[in-house]
Amino acid sequence: MTYVVTAACIDVMDKSCIEVCPVDCIYIEDDDRMCYVHPDECIDCAACESACPVGAIFADTDVPSEAEEFTAINLQWFEDKDATRQRINDIAEGGISVT
Repeated sequence: MTYVVTAACIDVMDKSCIEVCPVDCIYIEDDDRMCYVHPDECIDCAACESACPVGAIFADTDVPSEAEEFTAINLQWFEDKDATRQRINDIAEGGISVT
């Protein structure tokens, strides 16, 4: 199991999750509009979930159905950041309502 950051993080990026993560598995770069959890580094401690002020983080088994795409988006960022950033831009600019 891992944790997944969903759409509520887009353009909020409070970063409280990064501050509490004991293994530093949550990433963000200057060109990003949200944070991403590395699924292989996450130890499932859930510290990030409760630290998120906008409720954007879920255990991968608890991601709401309307936000399921974000499980793949979190993984994709570690494989293809440019494609991930484009998808996030599409979601944000299209006004797509996802949790």
